[in-house]
Amino acid sequence: MKLYTTPGALNPARLQFVLAEKGIEIEREVVNLMKLEHKQAEYQDKSMNGLVPLLELDDGTRICESVVIAQYLESLYPEPNLFGRDARERAEIGMCDRMIELQVTLPFAHAFRHGHPAMSELEDQVPEFGEKQKKWGQARLARLEEQMAGREYVAANRFTIADITLWCTFRFFRKSGAELTDAHPLLRAWFDRIGQRPAAQTAFTQ
Repeated sequence: MKLYTTPGALNPARLQFVLAEKGIEIEREVVNLMKLEHKQAEYQDKSMNGLVPLLELDDGTRICESVVIAQYLESLYPEPNLFGRDARERAEIGMCDRMIELQVTLPFAHAFRHGHPAMSELEDQVPEFGEKQKKWGQARLARLEEQMAGREYVAANRFTIADITLWCTFRFFRKSGAELTDAHPLLRAWFDRIGQRPAAQTAFTQ
């Protein structure tokens, strides 16, 4: 297998967190997003969505989307389990992970893409849209703080892909509106706990 990735980018970080948790080593090739290497024809021919990460299997099959790649790897390396051990767990974890993606990650991603100067080369920026998305995401954090009452983890009473998605979102977009303040004591405590995991230390560096 070969992994095309970009150290420090959000979705590659989510996958790296999973790889580190499971102790999986895969050959890697770095794709430089800021140099638009993902836009080159050679890479576009490899990747159906033209993004990173991309996992290329030994038989030539190529898999896009970080969570789908993680699910595939979990089928090969089932422990530690991150996606659910039975139907109920898989539903709960999948539900929470999807809601985080759509209601937390996505709005802060829009805020970043449309508001950060470094993204001007990659995005047709609409700052007003970015600001509205940031406010929407911040409002969702207030509800998420309430939902964390009595919980140590986001879903299934244990560490899962939902924790990875949310932790990486806060870590990556903390300067684009996803700051955890005194209004989010439960989320801040959770964030600190997840950040102490050894796998968290490698998420944005490999």
